[in-house]
Amino acid sequence: MTPQKTMTPRAWLLMGFLGLIWGGSFAATRMALTEMGFWTMVAWRVGVACLVLWGYVLASRIMLPRGIRIWSILLTLGLIGNAAPFSLITWGQQTVPSGLAAILNVGAAIFGVLVAAMFFRDERLTLRRLTGVALGVAGVVVAMGVQTLAALDLTAMGQLAIVASTVFYAFAGALGRVALREVAPPMAATGMMTGAALVMVPAAILIEGVPVWSHGANVWLAIAYSSVVATAVAYLLFYALLGRAGSGNATLTTLLVAPVAIVVGAVIFAEALPLRAYAGFALLALGLIILDGRLPAAVNRRFAHAVSDR
Repeated sequence: MTPQKTMTPRAWLLMGFLGLIWGGSFAATRMALTEMGFWTMVAWRVGVACLVLWGYVLASRIMLPRGIRIWSILLTLGLIGNAAPFSLITWGQQTVPSGLAAILNVGAAIFGVLVAAMFFRDERLTLRRLTGVALGVAGVVVAMGVQTLAALDLTAMGQLAIVASTVFYAFAGALGRVALREVAPPMAATGMMTGAALVMVPAAILIEGVPVWSHGANVWLAIAYSSVVATAVAYLLFYALLGRAGSGNATLTTLLVAPVAIVVGAVIFAEALPLRAYAGFALLALGLIILDGRLPAAVNRRFAHAVSDR
């Protein structure tokens, strides 16, 4: 039987850093959207990140991939792992609070487990994982609100767009693990960001025009954080985590992102989320705890010891 991917202490540390970094990206996106369209925002994010990552790869003298096959994988990864989900999330954040957007983004972990089970023998789907997935899906529905879903207004469409982005993230995690078999993690991040930039920069110019430079300092800081910290640096960390923990485990990072985003959104934008959002997050968190398996296993061991002592 193929050994299952597990979380090491180093993997947990990487996950913690990613949770903090990506937790602030939702507020940064909302800040940037106050003065620019979502196409331009995404183009700035992937364009600057692409330049930073290429600088890192060249300075580190990392071997560049050779062959059409691996470049095809990396460029496709940029489309489904960056261009599509970044666009969907950014468009959705025009009407969805940053804290709620982060909660819905936790769905990436749920779909990530399903997709990983489809492609990898060492991330197979068990009854425990199915239970966790079911709770996670229920959490997404509760967070969105049944009435909101039934209305299908702009707010509902924004939330659905963010949920759709998590499906792209799930497939990107699986494809990213394939890419790591042939290239170093920094090169995987650089290749995928190149693919995203090749699509988003021309698209933004065609749709919204040439970017202007008259934005306020807060907006430029938001762009810098989104592109350099939350994208270039974060994806270097993410691919290191992906190689160590597998795609299903790596997507558990989103569970740490949501609390950070909620706090940052409340402090900067005075966001007040409905109670259903927190209830939905609680269900998502429970689902992910069950998916992870360590806490339930520890509880079972304690229970078994208690019974044996009697």
